Amino acid sequence: MKAERYNPKDSEPKWQAEWAKAETFRTRNDDPRPRYYVLEMFPYPSGRIHMGHVRNYAMGDVVARYKRAKGFNVLHPMGWDAFGMPAENAAMENKVHPKEWTYKNIATMRGQLQSMGLSLDWSREIATCDPAYYKHQQAMFLDFLEAGLVDRKTAKVNWDPVDQTVLANEQVIDGRGWRSGALVEQRELTQWFLKITDYSEDLLQALDGLERWPDKVRLMQRNWIGRSEGLMVRFGLDAATAPEGASELEIFTTRPDTLFGAKFMALAPDHPLAKAAAARDPALAAFAEECRRMGTSAEAIETAEKMGYDTGIRAVHPFDPSWTLPVYVANFILMEYGTGAIFGCPGHDQRDLDFARKYDLGATAVVCPPDADAASFAIEDEAYVGEGRIVNSRFLDGLTIAEAKEEVARRLEGETLAGRPVATRKVNFRLRDWGISRQRYWGCPIPVIHCEACGVVPAARDTLPVTLPEDITFDKPGNPLDRHPTWRDVSCPKCGGAAKRETDTMDTFVDSSWYFARFTDPHLADRPTDPKEADGWLPVDQYIGGIEHAILHLLYSRFFTRAMRKCGHLNLDEPFRGLFTQGMVVHETYKDAAGRWVMPVDVRIETVEGERRAFHVKTDEPVTIGSIEKMSKSKKNVIDPEHILESFGADAARWFVLSDSPPERDVIWTEEGAQGAYRFVQRVWRLVNETPLGPADGARPETIGDDALALRKATHRTLAAVEEAIEGLRFNVAVAKIYELANAVSGAAPKDGTAPTGDLGFALREALGALVQLVAPMMPHLAEESWRVLGREGFVADAAWPAVEADLLVEDTIVMPVQVNGKKRADIAVPRDADNAAIEALALAHENVQRAMEGRPVRKIIVVPQRIVNVVA
Repeated sequence: MKAERYNPKDSEPKWQAEWAKAETFRTRNDDPRPRYYVLEMFPYPSGRIHMGHVRNYAMGDVVARYKRAKGFNVLHPMGWDAFGMPAENAAMENKVHPKEWTYKNIATMRGQLQSMGLSLDWSREIATCDPAYYKHQQAMFLDFLEAGLVDRKTAKVNWDPVDQTVLANEQVIDGRGWRSGALVEQRELTQWFLKITDYSEDLLQALDGLERWPDKVRLMQRNWIGRSEGLMVRFGLDAATAPEGASELEIFTTRPDTLFGAKFMALAPDHPLAKAAAARDPALAAFAEECRRMGTSAEAIETAEKMGYDTGIRAVHPFDPSWTLPVYVANFILMEYGTGAIFGCPGHDQRDLDFARKYDLGATAVVCPPDADAASFAIEDEAYVGEGRIVNSRFLDGLTIAEAKEEVARRLEGETLAGRPVATRKVNFRLRDWGISRQRYWGCPIPVIHCEACGVVPAARDTLPVTLPEDITFDKPGNPLDRHPTWRDVSCPKCGGAAKRETDTMDTFVDSSWYFARFTDPHLADRPTDPKEADGWLPVDQYIGGIEHAILHLLYSRFFTRAMRKCGHLNLDEPFRGLFTQGMVVHETYKDAAGRWVMPVDVRIETVEGERRAFHVKTDEPVTIGSIEKMSKSKKNVIDPEHILESFGADAARWFVLSDSPPERDVIWTEEGAQGAYRFVQRVWRLVNETPLGPADGARPETIGDDALALRKATHRTLAAVEEAIEGLRFNVAVAKIYELANAVSGAAPKDGTAPTGDLGFALREALGALVQLVAPMMPHLAEESWRVLGREGFVADAAWPAVEADLLVEDTIVMPVQVNGKKRADIAVPRDADNAAIEALALAHENVQRAMEGRPVRKIIVVPQRIVNVVA
């Protein structure tokens, strides 16, 4: 009698409840087994999980369950990155408190994640908006302040004059606030900074040791840190044109070899010399103000049309006092980089060339490509940025770029301007200190107090946490903390006089820069970490998350770990030993006849005359199938995980997102793919229930026949292959191997329904047990149900990973290619221990070899053992 179909709606909640009751996935720090820490980047509680979450957490769960089966004490925790602007936006739009909105979303998403059957230790759950968490963040801020890792200074920010808040670069769209639509201003505000630049060199050099990080991520971090070696060069100013008190202009350059190609100097609008010039030129002041509305992102500046204003100031070339260069204020120069000033060499920098063409400044080639004629080589539409020899550069002509750089440095270091060297060598970094001030309510309060008499005073440690007031409103633009007198107005801890709290809150990147350390002992009340436990668990063995966090989150976390070490909270530098960045879940897009986006749930796909066609499920009207893109609400190509879990079950959803493509690539969600995964769930269930098995006496027969041996070899080869695939995070490969084992079991089972005995009975029972354990990390509920059907005790989640028998991995036969006169003509299967004579005979007997010989005699035959046969005719 055939077993009933597997019903995930019954099975999955049952096993989730059993695991929770038994605390199967609770991690104990006193467990003597070797430790393994697997962590997925924790989510923002937006209210619903999406398919990207399903894929991300399924991957981490496979690793966690596999490592637990391999004998490790596994830490696999979950928390919530719970502060941030979306909660404030919801408060304004829905008239709900950010705290209420956030915790309601956490409850919803916790339930959704639990329905996936993830082997998470929920006893360690944290939320960054919980005062029990951010109390320690505030304490560490004070530690960093005492250690000299915190600075307070003015900096340029994007300011929304309507919402009265600072905007991140990503929130400035076409020069306007993303929510208010107001023209963004660039303002200088006093901000709090963490001094990440103290570790620039260390953060860069340590990347070489992160061997289990993707190369592309390490490269992105190297580029962001941006180490460059160059010269600080001082240009004198023509006194007749310079503002009063200005006598020189200093720039940093990595290309001093191109100094003889200089055509102009360019200043950031906020450069002191630019401000001095603007004070006497209203048109320049207006231009500078226009530049300030661009936004501060590098992307906005790079993509904007290059604009400049000639100040009338002239700079003197350091090698020729008769050569002066016009000084422009330009919209593509930032004060935050270098000195806020450059010399422009249009011949060898595309940005400079675009600017020079616009203002008719000319472009002289001073580097000639190796294959070009120096006398005729000229710059046209593209700057030349390759290697070559120096030309048109007086005493530098004929030198390589490296030689010219050295010669310029040597000469300018020996020259003086106003009693100081004209040039000095310097290492510069693109990395800037981390501004953490945010003018918003829903964030971690910065624990300092401002007193007119005492200045900036740290909050007393026994008053931590400085908690957010709950009686706030969002009926006016700006930060509610600024207008909350009973929270804002306090007494100075030092003098007792009237003072005010800092009303800026911390960037949410701070919250996520140390949560992985808190997970190691999350219930400590008196300190952020127990250094013994933090050192014992960290660095995270396997960290999994999206490539979108490859720069800032990872870089800030690396800095934070170093800062925590300096302050005694742990004793290591790098937080993540292994990093994996998974691809996105993508889907087709659909539009109706009116050009409106249509959700996948409202689309029916049919094959009409061999072609895929789409129709609206409600109207039967044709729907246009569009491109495959990242799931987004705007294009409505979103699949709701709850719909998938309801239709197919968690195991099928997990199996599909793990099986469809390599995990670092995007996975295309299709209904057909989900149905295929569900069919395999049912197929495993049928194999477990319907494969005829004899009594489970457990004894291995003394002799193993050919059929049983073939199945045992298939079982152990699959075990070895799946182990290797999971260790390498090649989940799709593991899935493919499991399919092969299912086929082997199905092929070996007696077709007449009789239960095999002896060696085949043993091999079948072993194979089915292995199959269940192999699918357990990916489809845990099905595995538990099948484990019980096979009569096994306890949870499969607690079972040790089956051991691979190495002698079963050795093949009795090998395949060797046969070449005739240097061209491959055949493959032959030969016994592994065959001698050369037997191999030669098999090769010469193959019909393809005989055909290639064309009746000619064999002149020579060479056998390379276990590799190849060469026949010479």
